[in-house]
Amino acid sequence: MATKLPLDAYEYYYSLGTARSYQAVAEHYGVTKRAVVKRAMAENWQGKIVERDTRVRDHMAKRTEETLDEMMERHLRQVKAIQARALEALKAMPLNTAMEACRALGQAMTEERKIRGEPADAETKSVEAIIKREYERWLVPVDRQEPAPGGEPHASSADEEDADGGVA
Repeated sequence: MATKLPLDAYEYYYSLGTARSYQAVAEHYGVTKRAVVKRAMAENWQGKIVERDTRVRDHMAKRTEETLDEMMERHLRQVKAIQARALEALKAMPLNTAMEACRALGQAMTEERKIRGEPADAETKSVEAIIKREYERWLVPVDRQEPAPGGEPHASSADEEDADGGVA
């Protein structure tokens, strides 16, 4: 095992992915594991891996975000084109044959709201508001609850029932 560890040993080590080990590098290049460990410490292989993985992850997140933004912009353009055509059709058609244009316009508006992250209808919006309000009302930390007349936080009705199912 007299072969010297080449300069590109780190790249080989990185390319091993989840099977990465100093022993695998040593076997691949015909050197001792000790030689690989010494080089890895001197060149900070572990730090380089963390840095490289972070760069790759950030790059992929940026590309994903850009792709989503492009898709949303494209969808918005398409929805706006449908809305424009539906409005043109509404103007040109007599009232009794304009229902298809009305449906297309309504559907396009719903899709636009979804793309922009808004609820599609008023009912959904009101349900979301109710859930949020109830969530905030019921999930109060214990240290913020008003004390009961006995000095402890209010007990639930389930706590007030005794073993026989009666109220204490």
